[in-house]
Amino acid sequence: MLDPKQSLKKNISASILIVFALCFISSVIFTVSGYAQDSAEAAQQPLSQEQASVNKYAFIAAAAAFGLGAIGAGIAIANVGAAAMGAVAEKPEIAGQALIFVALAEGLVVFGFITALMILGKIQ
Repeated sequence: MLDPKQSLKKNISASILIVFALCFISSVIFTVSGYAQDSAEAAQQPLSQEQASVNKYAFIAAAAAFGLGAIGAGIAIANVGAAAMGAVAEKPEIAGQALIFVALAEGLVVFGFITALMILGKIQ
């Protein structure tokens, strides 16, 4: 049987792997859905080679903005959440302040999502 430290390390690495997989899958779905809309519009009017190349890089940039924002938020919440819960355990009256710090870290996902939407909005 694994000792508690090895079990914790195994659970943490499995959780990190799941977060990366979910970020990758969500960014791919987000990119493919945007590509499907653009391909339907492209059937109506052909794009030049330069515009098609720019669209390809815009999809990659949007996926990276959303995916990396989610990964960064996960790392931030892991660190801030652990510290906040430790502080709340010692001093329960600061629970509201600790929740605000965790919510600020969660805002990174929103920034990544908005950035991805802005990038996709610029595609013609």
